[in-house]
Amino acid sequence: MAVQKIYLDINGRQVPAKIYRELRRNVRASIGKNAAILRMPSRLGRQQEQEQFIWFQKWVKQQLEKHEHLETRFFGRQYKSGDTIQVGARSYRLLIEYCDRKTHSAILRNGIVHLRLSREDSGAHLQKNIRHLLSRSIAQDFLPAISRRVQELNALYFKKDIRSVNLKYNQSNWGSCSSRSNINLSTRLLFAPDEVIDYVIIHELAHLEEMNHSSRFWKLVAEAMPDYKQKERWLKVNGPKCNF
Repeated sequence: MAVQKIYLDINGRQVPAKIYRELRRNVRASIGKNAAILRMPSRLGRQQEQEQFIWFQKWVKQQLEKHEHLETRFFGRQYKSGDTIQVGARSYRLLIEYCDRKTHSAILRNGIVHLRLSREDSGAHLQKNIRHLLSRSIAQDFLPAISRRVQELNALYFKKDIRSVNLKYNQSNWGSCSSRSNINLSTRLLFAPDEVIDYVIIHELAHLEEMNHSSRFWKLVAEAMPDYKQKERWLKVNGPKCNF
């Protein structure tokens, strides 16, 4: 199976895409986590392939126009001074100052996130650094409440020793539990409803007993939250919208 990585020009911006040529009869397009995906038969002629490329590019453009969260997924949110950032029930005002310095910094005080940014950074790289700074500073504001909720759910259902509770800007998963009893939760969860956050906490607490996804593990989760599958479905559908 051959895979070709390309960029599609959509309204002057570059969208990453992967082209798969496979032993198949039909053509299928989808939106992956990090790229738009086109799967097509490996025996198509050059003209037929070109026709599929044109169709695929139009299809991706339609998806971006139809689903706002895809715009953010591929291009990232563009932050500017004066923006209001809504995270759960809390709102923050963003104040950005550009300075002659090599590093960035963030201070959260009285609902205002003050970013001091280096003039040497710009474009997509700067926006990525802004998201990291916002995630880190706002996470510290939420951490006491999240830590209390972890302890409450642990006391109710598991009664295990917890070494630490951490909020991290993690894009690969919603949470993790280390062998040293550290509970790590993604800051993306801060955009989810409370009951969904509870599910991820319960999921990771269950790993304090079972460091796997065995039937016994899922039994522990179900005993604490019988409708946990509904929360999993919420994350699958709405997860891409949960991000800084």
